Amino acid sequence: MKRAGLYMRVSTVDQHPETQLLDLRQLAAQRGYEIVQEYTDRISGAKARRPGLDQMMADARRGRFDVVLAWASDRIARSVKHYLDVLDELNRLNIEFVSFRENIDTGGPLGRAIVVIIGAIAELERNLIIERVRAGMRRARLEGQRIGRAPLELDHAAIQQDRQRGQSIRQIAQGHHVSTATVQRALKKQPALVQPLLLDKTA
Repeated sequence: MKRAGLYMRVSTVDQHPETQLLDLRQLAAQRGYEIVQEYTDRISGAKARRPGLDQMMADARRGRFDVVLAWASDRIARSVKHYLDVLDELNRLNIEFVSFRENIDTGGPLGRAIVVIIGAIAELERNLIIERVRAGMRRARLEGQRIGRAPLELDHAAIQQDRQRGQSIRQIAQGHHVSTATVQRALKKQPALVQPLLLDKTA
């Protein structure tokens, strides 16, 4: 008998996971799974931190169950990339994933094929985004637009004079609206101003 971990997530505190839980318990009974743990998160799908999911993955690494049952794929992950990362880790741990709504089962050939297709689509989407960004940068360069941050313009002579007047590094940085590290670099690059010697012509 395979051991199963059930995962439920609802978006707000006003929703209840009982509907998801009922469906998953019935699915586990139909397949003859032994439910060893149930994990629940009441949190938005966009949130990165999920105590229930984190605990489930920690138990998966300890080998507490053989299959994960979730009510839907979007319940278990905040993005396609996160979803694929979870499936990839479960696969490396030899743990099957079953989605009730989409009827995905990575324990079978069709489920594994769907995961591969989803991964390929996600990779294609990432590559298209990268290409669009690069094309935009090339067009901006051709139009004479600056890419990235503008170079920082410093009055090195004024920084040296402020230092010679006895101002601290922090005071100079505040006065020129830069960091203390920038002031220190400027002082190292620009040699100290040499005060002209007043010669006594009567000597």
